[in-house]
Amino acid sequence: MLLNKRIIVGVCGGIASYKAIELVSGLQQAGALVDVIMTDHAQEFIRPLTFATMSHRPVYHNLWEPSGQAAELHIALAEQTELVAIVPATANTLAKLAYGIADNMLTAVALATRAPLLLAPAMYKGMYEHPATQANLSLLRERGASIIEPQVGRLASGAIGVGRLPELSVLMGAINLVLGREGDLAGRRVVVTAGGTQEPIDPVRYVGNRSSGKMGYALATVARDRGAHVTLISGPVALEVPYGIELCKVETAIQMRDAVDSVITDADVLVMSAAVADFRPITPASQKIKKNETRGSGEQGNFSLYLTRNPDILGQLADADRESGVKRSRRLIRVGFAAETHDVIAHAQAKMAAKRLDLLIANDVSQPDSGFGTDTNKAYLFHANGRMEDLPVMPKIDLAAAIWDRIVSLLL
Repeated sequence: MLLNKRIIVGVCGGIASYKAIELVSGLQQAGALVDVIMTDHAQEFIRPLTFATMSHRPVYHNLWEPSGQAAELHIALAEQTELVAIVPATANTLAKLAYGIADNMLTAVALATRAPLLLAPAMYKGMYEHPATQANLSLLRERGASIIEPQVGRLASGAIGVGRLPELSVLMGAINLVLGREGDLAGRRVVVTAGGTQEPIDPVRYVGNRSSGKMGYALATVARDRGAHVTLISGPVALEVPYGIELCKVETAIQMRDAVDSVITDADVLVMSAAVADFRPITPASQKIKKNETRGSGEQGNFSLYLTRNPDILGQLADADRESGVKRSRRLIRVGFAAETHDVIAHAQAKMAAKRLDLLIANDVSQPDSGFGTDTNKAYLFHANGRMEDLPVMPKIDLAAAIWDRIVSLLL
């Protein structure tokens, strides 16, 4: 999503300025054209050569250089850029931006541009919490600036408190979020489910599956980057929540059904990529089941577990259509997933018809490049008109983009 995007990274004079090096490198590797503007105080912490090496472009800092070319250059930078991200933003620079003071290259460009302004404050907790700083941030928000809230943690002074610059994933996520606001999903509300569910046997054990949630999280991330308001309903996973996404955590299939029901009223799209357990124990034990409580004796004791069927979330939506006499609901685009181990096409086609889906993505999870937990996927896409697409193996983030391409065409 960042390929060929023109981004200005402004670096202010704070100890967190070293983290901007990683940000510039990450943006450049993602294909963005990054121009770095440093304040004089930032150069007390890091030399411009470091950023020039990472961005492969000149670094700007002196508005008052004797040739006068910088005066013209700051206008060109302001007009060409698609985003100004100031990382870190110090209290001093925030105050200047709030009151329109343009006494250096960075603040002059920020005042001249009409591109979105993204600010990542980082400073000592007392400075951040001071009423003056908070008032300046409020004023900048009112004018349309986006603020990445600082994190709570150990600061350079050794104190614990608010003021830490967030990690790279948060900064990159915020940049993608701001740049994607005019994307082809702008104004759309989408719901994505991800991960597996865990159906309790007792307080310690559960019935579950091997889903990692990677596909669902990739779908949520791409939708955010294309301008959608995303609600991610996630089972237990070991993944970082993408920045700017509304997260609803669940554990069981019933909790996931209830969460979906509570948010789809205003949604344009429902993507059910979660691996929802088909069955759950009828009566979970309230205490941990001990070995000596099982039938039989010694090491050969047996244990019987009685299961009942879980609700079929997409199936219930299809049933509601049938009961109401609606042939197909066009208000909510419904997308399903089918994780199969054999007869993938036949099973997927049957699921597509039974659940009245607009799109279904099927894959053979027994394959090493398409199974649970992998970073790639080999998928078949089934359309409501009977058409099937056989996609090659690709990274899950690329598959997510391909899926949203198809969904966008359904929303037109």
